[in-house]
Formats: sequence, C-alpha cells, structure tokens
Amino acid sequence: MIIQSLLDTDLYKFTMMQAVLHQHPGAIVQYRFKCRTPGIDLARCLDQINAEIDHLCSLRFAADEVDYMRQLRFVKPDFADFLGLFHLDRKYIDLRASATVPGEIELDITGPWLHTILFEVPLLAIINEVWFRTTSTPDFAEGERRLRAKTALLRDTPGFGNCRIADYGTRRRYSRDWHAHMLPLLRDALGTQYVGTSNVYFARRYGMTPHGTMAHEYLQAFQALGPRLRDSQVAALESWAREYRGDLGIALSDVVGLEAFLRDFDMYFCKLFDGVRHDSGDPFAWGDRMLAHFKANRADPSSKILVFSDGLNIEKVMRLYDYFRDRCQVAFGVGTHLTNDLGPTPLNIVIKMVRCNGQPVAKLSDSPGKSMCDDPGYLAYLRQVFGLPAVP
Repeated sequence: MIIQSLLDTDLYKFTMMQAVLHQHPGAIVQYRFKCRTPGIDLARCLDQINAEIDHLCSLRFAADEVDYMRQLRFVKPDFADFLGLFHLDRKYIDLRASATVPGEIELDITGPWLHTILFEVPLLAIINEVWFRTTSTPDFAEGERRLRAKTALLRDTPGFGNCRIADYGTRRRYSRDWHAHMLPLLRDALGTQYVGTSNVYFARRYGMTPHGTMAHEYLQAFQALGPRLRDSQVAALESWAREYRGDLGIALSDVVGLEAFLRDFDMYFCKLFDGVRHDSGDPFAWGDRMLAHFKANRADPSSKILVFSDGLNIEKVMRLYDYFRDRCQVAFGVGTHLTNDLGPTPLNIVIKMVRCNGQPVAKLSDSPGKSMCDDPGYLAYLRQVFGLPAVP
C-alpha cells in the first residue's frame, strides 16, 4: 500500500494540529478536493483509491514514531500523548464519481478539525500515485539523470554555495518509492545546500531536518473562528504566537492577498516573526514589498527570512537567491520539480478547506486560479471586508 506510516505527511500538519488541540478542539471543518488539470479520468481509479484510503485509516502511530515526535523541540507532551491514541476515521470521507462531469471524482472531508487535519497530504499522495501507476511506467533512470543535472547546476555554479533548498514535494510526488529514492541522492549531491524535507517520515528515516510551520487552512479557519472577519488574520497570528512563543516563526502572507496581509502584519508581528513565506504572485515584487515593510516597521530586513515555495524549479531558485541574498536571509522549498519529474505531466490537484463551523472560508490568492470557495457571495463579502477590488 502507498501510505505506510502516519508520519508520511508534511510537518506543518502536525504543528497546526497541536495548536488546534490546545485552542480549537471542537471546530468542525470541511475540505474539498479539486483537480485543476483538465481531461483527467480519476473515476477509473476509484476502487484503487478507496482501497488505499481504507488502509490509511487502519494505521496508527507506532511507539517509536511518537517518541520521535516527542523529541522535536516544539512538540508538547500532551500532543505527543494524543498522537499515541490517534487514528484517521473513514467516516469523515465522502468519495464518489461525479454525477455531472464524466471522469471526475468528488471528494469531501467533513468532521472535527482535530481529527481531519491529517487527511490532506496522504490523500493527495494516494491519488497521485494511483493515477501514475495506472497510466504510466516510471523511468527512474531518467528521473535520476534529471535530478543530477539540477543538483549539479546548483552545486557547481560559482557564487551559489550558500543557496539552500528543502524538499516540499510530498503531496504531488510521483510515488512513495521515488520519493524515498531521490531524497538521499539529493542530500548526497548537494551536501550543506540541502537542508531537509517537509516530510516527517523521511526526515526521521534519513536523519534529516523536518521543515514547516503553517498552511493556508490555519488562517482560513479563523475567518469563522475569530472575533470578526476583518480581524481573522490578526487572530490567527496571535493564536500561533500563543502556541509557539516565538518558535516556528514563519508567517504565510497570501491568504487574502498581500495588501491585506501588510495592513495586518504590524510592527509587533514584524518584530515577533522570523520571516514570511511566499506562495502566490510575483515573488520578486513580493520580496521587495516585504523587505520595505520590515524596514518601515523598524525590523532589520537583513535579519528576516523570506521563504519561497510557489512552483519553484532550480533555475528560479537561483534567480531569486541572486536577487535577494545580500538583502535578507532566503530559503526555498521545492516540490513537484524534485519529486515528480520522471516524464509524465504532474497533476495539479489540491484539497482545500472550504468551511469551518458551518461558515464558508476562502483563500484570495495573488495568483489567478488558486482561489477555492463554494460560495461566490462570501468571496465578494471577503473582498469587501478586506478592502480588495471586486472581480469584474
């Protein structure tokens, strides 16, 4: 089966899950799957996907896995104890073939946030791998050749010795076996230029550093959990600060667009957080704006970290590093370009939170096509509340 451990997911799922346990254990949420790649007949794979989900829901955290989590500096004892009791429950998943669009599948996850938050990444990994093993034959030799070319470019280009990358590719990987195979190759080829992976299972297996803080869903949920919609970003960031007291200090800037984020990310947050992560829009313009914002709020830009994670390849990493390296600290999370570059075109699939406590929530992305919400009226209201222009 594809998923062999509940650790086979991104670290930020656990960091958010701990905050949910402590602050919002009763929140009820809904996630929805979307395949943005046209012409993909996932319905033909429905039986295989269902079998993989059944297996996923049979897994538990082993004692040594809980011990590993307990040793992470930001994991609190009660959360580690909770993981020892945790399992994913199939009753929260509704998976079916679309009744209106031939070949498409409809997948909803509805239930307590605390008990559904770990579904997203393994479900996406399952759908990816089932699709590719059904429709293609892996060429690992070609994948290795491409990977070695990428690492050689980064490693051997003069002036880029301090340019460092991490693997962020679990959810869109070609397969679990390829992910397991390419990570040691990446580490051995890059040395100190490779700093770790978002995948907790492989971080433990290979003695790598796990990376991650928060995802969009954390700030989205506060659109329903916060005292009022306009204060939802501030409430989410203050909640994070209460949980981690300055640790895991990378904020996500594009849940309702950069302009709205900068209005909320005041001097307190500029000084408290170590940096910010980019995940949509022009990364060069975004970085310029963020560094100017730090300076305007009396936070030394050279001490701050800009984390780039939006559709990166090695060439784009190098351009960004060259542009920002003398002005601040920079970090890069590279996903599909590393874990799904064996020939077949990667799928563009996502699972996003669409409701919390019965209310719609949404991301207003700085990149067209990345927003996802089932309530157009709420999207218009969200734009109005945050002072964003209406969509024509």
